Amino acid sequence: MSDWASSPRSGSADEAISKTNRVSAQLKAIYKDNILPAEKRYRYDFFYESPFLSDVEFDAKPQVMLVGQYSVGKTSFIRYMLGRDFPGARIGPEPTTDRFTCLINGPEERTIPGNALSVHPDLPFRGLERFGVSFLSRFEGSQLPSSVLRSITLVDTPGILSGEKQRVNRGYDFTKVVAWFAERADLILLLFDAHKLDISDELKSTIDVLKGHEDKIRCILNKADQINRQQLMRVYGALLWSLGKTINSPEVLRVYVGSFWHEPLSNLDNAELFEQEESDLMRDLAILPRQSAVRKINELVKRIRKVKTLAYIIGHLKAQMPAVMGKDKKQQKLINDMPNVFRTIMKKHNLAPGDFPDINKFSDKLKETKFSEFHSLKLDQIQLLEDCLSSHLPRLMEELPSEKDSPETLKAKLGAGQHDNTYVPVPTGANKFGKTDNAMVSNPFGAAEDADEYWALEESAERLKESFEALGPQGGFLSPQTAKEVLVKTGLQKEQLRQIWALSDIDRDGYFDHHEYVVAMFLCDAVIQKGRPIPAELPMSVIPPSKRSLLKERNGGIF
Repeated sequence: MSDWASSPRSGSADEAISKTNRVSAQLKAIYKDNILPAEKRYRYDFFYESPFLSDVEFDAKPQVMLVGQYSVGKTSFIRYMLGRDFPGARIGPEPTTDRFTCLINGPEERTIPGNALSVHPDLPFRGLERFGVSFLSRFEGSQLPSSVLRSITLVDTPGILSGEKQRVNRGYDFTKVVAWFAERADLILLLFDAHKLDISDELKSTIDVLKGHEDKIRCILNKADQINRQQLMRVYGALLWSLGKTINSPEVLRVYVGSFWHEPLSNLDNAELFEQEESDLMRDLAILPRQSAVRKINELVKRIRKVKTLAYIIGHLKAQMPAVMGKDKKQQKLINDMPNVFRTIMKKHNLAPGDFPDINKFSDKLKETKFSEFHSLKLDQIQLLEDCLSSHLPRLMEELPSEKDSPETLKAKLGAGQHDNTYVPVPTGANKFGKTDNAMVSNPFGAAEDADEYWALEESAERLKESFEALGPQGGFLSPQTAKEVLVKTGLQKEQLRQIWALSDIDRDGYFDHHEYVVAMFLCDAVIQKGRPIPAELPMSVIPPSKRSLLKERNGGIF
């Protein structure tokens, strides 16, 4: 079972949550006053098959959706994240998860049927009613008390079928449901099995509906410990080749490689690589709550641009219609000439091609309407949308932390004197990688001074654990800004702090984990309290055992 990073919530966590709530309240006001009237006038919900936003969607926690073929380890990944089983979990080599499962935090363990979940006043799932009872009967909530689910919501999806299994009728449009969740997700994890790299028709259709959300997608090559190093290199290349043919993007998607469950690795050849990859992925997940406000603003900006473009299209089509006779004939002509219509509108109003809807789907939707019933273009509504993009949302962004902030303004934005402790406690267990987090675990009095596992700062590490956690590490790491402020408070000169940082940041990633923090505090104390000079390099006994291999590689095998 994984070890878990835990951190006491200080008063600043509540302040951070209050800050997010204020941003959500302003977004709700902007949407209702400036955007919703245009959506209703130009039937955004019909053409984009996206219902109008409700208040609860602005208040919702960050969502993480897991997508992949059956038996790639989606449910096992969730168990690993939570550190336990959850109600309704079914795991096996066959297609076991036959429904969409939403994992939410609650005081007791229970499952909630989809129909009840869709009308829950505090959950953002009312929009799923449009998919009907056939879908809602295959949708359920899994409630359990969890420190992870206090910060995020996890969505487990049915395994995507391949071969003959694709012909099984699900009873609802699977890709449209995935598209609905993708629009609201903060992160989309696309999982692949190292032994099943084929991309079936249904998987390709699912990836196609994720177009426009590439910034949210993280690919995971799971079960990679079951193949050797040479096979992994070939499998990794084959996966990138397959994704390159499926996802039309000039950039390569980020692919995390490893074995994402609690069992020890089957093959330790790539243990160090897998540990680093898992650490990177968990850091991505850990900071989701802090990015929630920015993500909501980002999604609203995308929606505004689509609404504005739709308004110009509908207004143009309405203006082209005759007043009395020949309406049906003119409508059909406009539909057939839709590429030229799009080009005309694009040039006239200086719009971006990426803001236009899919031309084939849009043309099909137009065939179900009557152009004569469309509303004409209202320039004052267009101006309200422009105000959102040029004024309201940029002003809201200024209230969020940025790299331009001074330490004083950053403190004011995050809360008085403290850092935001809003984070996701992710698994940090190293046992499965063939080593233990604490080298002294077998002896409560530590290792002998001549043993390889001996660390002179072991007692200091225990003593400084509480102060480290109070600084609000994200996924077990202090950010560069947080670590810098801690060192500056020691009162040492800038050149001395530069040397201490260079010695303490052993893995050169710009972040301090607990052990690196302990080394930095030891060096500061040696200079301040004992007047010792800063060493040119760290003594062997001061280097954390888990970091010694890094220095050994860096020094060509010699300490």
